[in-house]
Amino acid sequence: MRLLFLGDLVGRSGRQAVVETLPGLVEANAIDFVIVNGENSAAGFGITEAILQDVLDAGADVVTTGNHIWDQRDTLVYIERQDRLIRPINFPSGTPGRGANIFTARNGARILVVNAMGRVFMDSLDDPFAAVDQVLESTPLGQVVDAAVIDMHAEATSEKQAMGHFVDGRASLVVGTHTHVPTADHQILPGGTAYMSDAGMCGDYDSVLGMEKDEPVSRFLRKIPSGRFTPALGEATVSGVAVEIDETSGLATAIAPLRLGGRLSQVLPPDWREG
Repeated sequence: MRLLFLGDLVGRSGRQAVVETLPGLVEANAIDFVIVNGENSAAGFGITEAILQDVLDAGADVVTTGNHIWDQRDTLVYIERQDRLIRPINFPSGTPGRGANIFTARNGARILVVNAMGRVFMDSLDDPFAAVDQVLESTPLGQVVDAAVIDMHAEATSEKQAMGHFVDGRASLVVGTHTHVPTADHQILPGGTAYMSDAGMCGDYDSVLGMEKDEPVSRFLRKIPSGRFTPALGEATVSGVAVEIDETSGLATAIAPLRLGGRLSQVLPPDWREG
């Protein structure tokens, strides 16, 4: 089974690149399931229902989020009717939406997708480890589901790595989001769980984390805001990670980064085509 995860989608440039690139990638490479983190897709802050639908129509099966989930206030309402939009599972009880769900892949496999948010250097939510443990215990890999993916939206690499080792052997993939910079530590952990600290962003890398450079640079120099953060509009790099999953065990057999377009070095998983 072949799964593709794309990192934080930032602004118009990032979402256009994904919408234009994803259909060909799915068709050319027989991808069974696609997850996209979309929390920065609406001018860098949150996701609208219209943008969500565009990403789903392009071939995403699920859209995960993170700390910007509520930046578009309408999300509090429409998330209840959009079961393919996932918010962090460790928000307090009673928060709208869902933090995990089971979906059907193109090959008929049952895929559990969990979105969790870290607490180090971020707003303190409920314990992500306890929340993830509970959902994995109730939907065990290889029994209730054929694959399990955790989007660990966190600032600290240590917290992401700890989550990977915590669930090793119980999940197919743990992938980090939020820092918008692709890491080079993609690997299969000893228990068979694929891991990568950050999938990177789908956005313009001639920027500061996807935002036009002048304002963030000015704030570092002067410590005074002089305007709003606005997404950079240059050519985007589509950045993510591809995983091959054994359909019997649900564990990973291969993991490789993917980067297409824009400024970063281009990388495709072995035997993949751009589409």
